[in-house]
Amino acid sequence: MSTLAIVAIVIGALIVLAIVVSVARRARSRRELGHMQSDATRDDARHHRERAEERRTEAAIAEEQAKRAQVEAELDEERAEKREREFERN
Repeated sequence: MSTLAIVAIVIGALIVLAIVVSVARRARSRRELGHMQSDATRDDARHHRERAEERRTEAAIAEEQAKRAQVEAELDEERAEKREREFERN
């Protein structure tokens, strides 16, 4: 075999090896990107769930405050009626 043929075979083998390494790196990079995107999606979903829970809590508090305000309004109305009756008696 001539020296030129051996050099060509070695160069060809190095090119094939470089292509295989490049493809392997690219595949690993894509997998890592896929994992990062999955993690980001999970984090986003978790964030939305936390926000929903916070809003449910705020809504429950607001509902309780509305109930208290309604009771206080009814109590004030009863007091007003009582004062009017007292005024009418005198």
